[in-house]
Amino acid sequence: MIARASTSAPLAPTAANDGPSAIAMSRRTVAGEATVEGIGLHLGRPCHLVFKPGKSGSGIVFQRVDLPGSAPIPARVDIAVEAERRTQLGSGDAALHTVEHVLAAVGGLEIDDLVIEMDSPEPPIMDGSAAPFLAALQRAGLAMHAGRPDWLVLRKSIRVVDGDSVYEAHPCFGLGLEVTIDFPHPLIGEQSGRYMVSPASFAQELSAARTFGFVHEVEGLRAKGLIQGASTANAIVLDTDGVVDTTLRWSDEFVRHKALDCVGDLVLAGARVRARIVAHKPSHRGTVALVRALVQHAIREPAMYTVEDILQVLPHRYPFLLVDRILELEEGKRIVGLKNVTINEPFFQGHFPGHPIMPGVLIIEAMAQVGGMLLMRTINDPASKVVYFLSLDNVKFRRPVKPGDQLRLELEVLQKRGTLCKMKGTAYVDGQVVTEAEMAAMVRDR
Repeated sequence: MIARASTSAPLAPTAANDGPSAIAMSRRTVAGEATVEGIGLHLGRPCHLVFKPGKSGSGIVFQRVDLPGSAPIPARVDIAVEAERRTQLGSGDAALHTVEHVLAAVGGLEIDDLVIEMDSPEPPIMDGSAAPFLAALQRAGLAMHAGRPDWLVLRKSIRVVDGDSVYEAHPCFGLGLEVTIDFPHPLIGEQSGRYMVSPASFAQELSAARTFGFVHEVEGLRAKGLIQGASTANAIVLDTDGVVDTTLRWSDEFVRHKALDCVGDLVLAGARVRARIVAHKPSHRGTVALVRALVQHAIREPAMYTVEDILQVLPHRYPFLLVDRILELEEGKRIVGLKNVTINEPFFQGHFPGHPIMPGVLIIEAMAQVGGMLLMRTINDPASKVVYFLSLDNVKFRRPVKPGDQLRLELEVLQKRGTLCKMKGTAYVDGQVVTEAEMAAMVRDR
């Protein structure tokens, strides 16, 4: 930083666990290579950066190819060191400087394994945003490979204070950011933004937000050996009246860039973070401190969403909570949930007690709850919202569901307009279809 601041029918599960169901929960890397070139922001040195596929489970790793025999540098918080106006990995001649924009693109795309080769100690600054790195990764193509993603799941709220930077992190179904900044400049002042981070939302709302700084700071920072490669072509520069030699991409581009920096620094957790983070005047040093706290207090899980997560999102409780686990989720497209049906279910006491069968209406309700989880995935604060189902169509009951069965509930989005969504649901037991239905739902304020 310069400133201080096509729709297809769902597939039944198979023994090999292949097809879209497996793909949705696989780790991500890149399919090929992509190159980015330019000068670094602070050191002002040219850099040739190459993204390459990483082995499953290897994580995000940097490699200095200009230092033969040097060890790979993992993008982890235990490697990060304190540095002014940037995120730095390692120290000495082998250190990596200002890696936050590269990591923001990696984290925004939810990439788990990647090799980043560099022939210089600092990545290119490009236009001052993460968009060029995002475009390069997209050119390389995303690929799924063996293994499940690691998740860093927060179960209780924490608070971190680092100087003027104050953070709160709360349990959340995904990664939510609420960022507030305050600079004494007429174009900035106090700005706030709320973002539910996903590959689509990061690309649209955050990736192109540029780093920024002030004319009155330039001389002092350059005297410290910083911003040697900075210019109005790769940063928003502000004088007393406004921006110099550029125009803003958003009126609140400043707070968007701070949120972008947070996405990049959170990659240092070494796993996909699931938390709602409220950041007041965030800084690189402060966000790294937050990541250290998250690693200490959060739980690393290979599973996707457990019943504890579901209870944080859905208003239902026993005996009407009919989802035990979310197995798979494709953002805005598809979700798979699990319901274990036992003889202890309260409805078996009065529904054909001599020949227990799960009521069809409750199978539909279980589908609806899984669909509600998919819709709530895009909500920053799900406790403030509720999903109402509006209609049911083409309901078909194919087979009875009995005690001991395990319901696999697959929902896919057919159409989405604003807060309205139409989905198709299919319930399976042992790979056989038991129930099908189409339903429409709406997200409303609680």
